[in-house]
Amino acid sequence: MAGKRNGRRVEVWFGDEARLGQKNNLTKVWAPTGSRPAILKDLRYANAYIFGAVCPAEKKAAAIVIRRCNTEAMNCHLAEISSQVSSDAIAVLIVDCAGWHKSKGLVVPDNIVMMYLPPYSPELNPVERIWRFLRSHFLSNRIFTDLAAIIEAGVDAWNRFVADPNRIASLCRVDWAVLPPQAPISTKVVS
Repeated sequence: MAGKRNGRRVEVWFGDEARLGQKNNLTKVWAPTGSRPAILKDLRYANAYIFGAVCPAEKKAAAIVIRRCNTEAMNCHLAEISSQVSSDAIAVLIVDCAGWHKSKGLVVPDNIVMMYLPPYSPELNPVERIWRFLRSHFLSNRIFTDLAAIIEAGVDAWNRFVADPNRIASLCRVDWAVLPPQAPISTKVVS
């Protein structure tokens, strides 16, 4: 997913956001045969959002965990992604068509180019797999006392995910996003 265009490397990044909060998922748990384990379920509504992006080819990731999901949060996320892009590269950030991804108030750094997925096609964004992984491994079957605990759990879950760079590649690599090598430019004059 990395190529070279106009003298700069191209890094293909995928970005998305996910809600996490007190009203979270229940998942299966190990228990002795014949037993019925009790799992607590929280019905309160405090929540936060993880804005996450990955570059599977480079095994890099960038994320913020924030209270709101809006243009201001997306601007913070773009700044974080920009800081992770190699200095000799430009990032193509592939995202869905959420309002904050196309907002007039969006400040896109010079080393990022936005590319939009077709509407109603979340299956094309491999970051969706990360959200399932985080929920099933780190965020399910838990009670969060307040917003600070939710944000802390989101940061911890993301950090545990990116601690293994090979997991980023294995979970998020997609064949359709591989850049072909750039054809050499011929300077030979043909008459």
